[in-house]
Formats: sequence, structure tokens, C-alpha cells
Amino acid sequence: MAYTWLGRESSRLSWQAGVAAVRRHYRAALGKIPSNCPLCADAAQGAELCLACAQDVVASMRGGHPRCPVCRLQLDQGGGCPDCARQAPDFHRVVAAFDYAGLGELLIGQFKAGRHFSHARFLAGMLEREVRHIGSPLPRHTILVPVPASRASIVQRGFNPAAELARYLAPCLALRRRPGLLVRSQEGGRQTHLGRTQRARQAPGLYRCTARVDGATIAVVDDVLTTGSTLNGIARQFRAAGAAEVWGLVLARTPYR
Repeated sequence: MAYTWLGRESSRLSWQAGVAAVRRHYRAALGKIPSNCPLCADAAQGAELCLACAQDVVASMRGGHPRCPVCRLQLDQGGGCPDCARQAPDFHRVVAAFDYAGLGELLIGQFKAGRHFSHARFLAGMLEREVRHIGSPLPRHTILVPVPASRASIVQRGFNPAAELARYLAPCLALRRRPGLLVRSQEGGRQTHLGRTQRARQAPGLYRCTARVDGATIAVVDDVLTTGSTLNGIARQFRAAGAAEVWGLVLARTPYR
């Protein structure tokens, strides 16, 4: 029986390695196709950002301003984090590719309001690079879980941005994706125009975990992190279900306003 199991496991790993190799070749080939940059319309490749725009979008996140090591918010003049001081995080750490400001805000606007769901592929690549850039990789058993969108948002956009990001991010990081682990327990309202206090009041109870995740590391995927209230509520659900750690993997971090 042991030999049978080992044989099956070896076959599964070989199949996964083959799929990963095909994906690498596909991405390499796609990256050579001439295109226009989504932001400046200058020459680019693979329907991605040109080099100049790619550097500009992430410049503030990778600049010299001190950042909170937990939620990635820029620290205030006293060296404190306004959001973590307001509410102690229930999550372990956040990884954010860029700030939700300037070109970053424009890019998110194209992706969501502009319904350019095809952006998900290169945006997931930007988030993948930031995960690898931090030098503290996620454990191999990490499970990617996208934040579920409301019905109203899906009807309006035609897709769930977080789910699309997770779909591309999972193979990039060679991690499992289990969207069914988190569901909305109520619809709630859109949070786009809500302030920090209003978001904190609305977030608890919006989501629930559907299964035990004892000892697992959960990486919650979302497009924008504003106050951390949503991620905190989700982290509490997963920790109650046995998760060892809950991370947040987001495209953009909203500056404190």
C-alpha cells in the first residue's frame, strides 16, 4: 500500500511540474508579443505595463518611507501606524504591490470600474513579485482564498476582481486556491465611499468560513486594503476555524486619509 501511495504521489508531483513548465513557456511566449501599455499607451509587451509605468506604480511602496511591518501603511511622523493603533490586527501580515494613489489608483479603476478583467494576469504578476521581494515567502502549504464579492458588485462588473487575481496568483506561487472556504453570510453594502469608522462597523459578520482549517496558513486575496477591517473580520473567522496564520495579499494599500 505504501508503495502504491508513493507512486501516486510521484505521479501527481510530476503532473504538477509538467503543468508548471507549460505555464512558464506560455507566459514567456505571451510576454514577447508587442502591445501598448494600459496606462501611457507607449510600447510594451504581453499586454502588460511598460517598464517606466511599472516602476512608477510601485515606486511609493518600495520607496524610502517607513512602512508598518504588519499592514504596510506608511507610518506617521511619530513612527506609529494609525490603523494598527486603532484596531490591533487579527491577521499576521499584509503584502501589497503598490499604493492606491496616483497611477496605482488609475490602474485599479481600469481593472474594476472599467471592467478590464484581462488586467488580472499582469496585476497578479505584480503581486507575485512583491511576495517574492519581501524575502519572507509563504509556507508551501498556504491556501489562497479570494474575498467573495457581493451579488450587486458581480452584476455590475461581471466578475469578482479578487477571484480573478487568485486564479492567476495560485499557479504563479505554486499554492492551492480554495475559494469555497470563505462565503458571504450577508450581502451588506458597497464600502467604496465609506469612511474608516463606517467600514469597521460594517465588516464584522459579513463573511464566514465553511470548513475547519486546522494548522493551515491562509492567504486572503483582495484588490484593495483600506482600513484592514474586512481582513480583520475574515482573519477572526479563519483563526476560529483553526488557522495558524492569516495573511493578506492585496494589490493596493490605501494611504491614510
